[in-house]
Amino acid sequence: MDHKIRALRKNKALALAMMVSAGILFVIARCQGGHGAWQWVGAFSEAAMIGALADWFAVVALFRHPLGIPIPHTAIIPSKKEAIADSLAEFIRDKFLATEALVAKVRKLDPANRLSSYLMSEKNAAGLARGITGVISESLDFIDDKRVRTIMLAAINNRISKIDLPSSVGAIIDILRKDNRHQSVLDELLRRLADWLDLPDSQDKIARAIDDWCSTEYPLLVKFIPNREQFAKGAGEKIAKRINVFIRKVNDDPTHELRRHFDDILSEFSSRLRDDQSLRSGIESMKQNLISNLQLSDYIKHLCSDLEAWLRNDLEQPQSRIREHVSAAAVGLGNTLSKNADLKDTINQHLEMAVRKYADDLRTGFSRHVSGTIRQWEEDDFVSEIELSIGSDLQFIRMNGTLVGGLIGLLLHAISLQL
Repeated sequence: MDHKIRALRKNKALALAMMVSAGILFVIARCQGGHGAWQWVGAFSEAAMIGALADWFAVVALFRHPLGIPIPHTAIIPSKKEAIADSLAEFIRDKFLATEALVAKVRKLDPANRLSSYLMSEKNAAGLARGITGVISESLDFIDDKRVRTIMLAAINNRISKIDLPSSVGAIIDILRKDNRHQSVLDELLRRLADWLDLPDSQDKIARAIDDWCSTEYPLLVKFIPNREQFAKGAGEKIAKRINVFIRKVNDDPTHELRRHFDDILSEFSSRLRDDQSLRSGIESMKQNLISNLQLSDYIKHLCSDLEAWLRNDLEQPQSRIREHVSAAAVGLGNTLSKNADLKDTINQHLEMAVRKYADDLRTGFSRHVSGTIRQWEEDDFVSEIELSIGSDLQFIRMNGTLVGGLIGLLLHAISLQL
């Protein structure tokens, strides 16, 4: 800003000096009687002075009344402030923020490719990770406020209390049953059970359970079993294998009875969740008891406090694991994008769709902001800002007017001598 002020003052002084110099030359030429070369000096200085005065008036009239005299059609900029504000806002809206112009800009930038190149740099990814973890750290400070915690807890409890839990669970079950997707859930459960049964440790647990059961139910019989430990171990292995054989049969048979039974159970339970008022009331009662349970509430609070303490401690470390994971994830995303052209095209297309969807609101809101801001400026501030921006260049009009006027004076004098 200071250099603009200095440049404006410098050019104003130079333009004024040229106008004054032309006036002095004119006076000197007149004093010399206008003979010989002084005729030419007089013609030049007279026209130069007139050109300088005319351009001074034109430039000053843009910003204020010349010499403070309210001449019509002067002080144009302050008198047209609102019109200028609206015109500038419309120009920005229609030329710079036009929907197709924004879409073309997004398309030219190719954001997905730029994002990919940016994230593949470990330095950039580390910077992004520092920014994200910084936000997390500041958020922890905000959440740590007792008043914020109270409000958040009340809001969460209020939200949970309004959830129709039976209907929500029923809807989830119906979604799972669509296209038999619940059978995939059953397959995954059975697969995990089979994997667990294959573990020697799991089979040992089954063996110990069998031994404990026999000792409790048939204490006299177990005394006659030779090598009880080996017997229980073998029984555990056989039970695990028999269960796995059954699981394989279920997995291999899409029409297995267990699958039909599983489907019937889910269907019946979903219907009861919608229609059985006693079941619905029971679930709602359980939900309300959980919300009002002080021990559970204290446990959740302590759990949140422990999580917060762990996050704070990790984020304060120079080698934060969270920061490292975020950085690694960013690099991984960059590498994935760089190798997947379809994913990049999808991201770019969605960004273009978002621009088309929100461009009109953005354009209108931004133009209103520009217009409203300019309208709120004081006239003096408004004029000063514009004068600082273009006033220095306008002084060259005055300088050029002085020189061009003088040259025209010389030309007219030459023509007059030929007549």
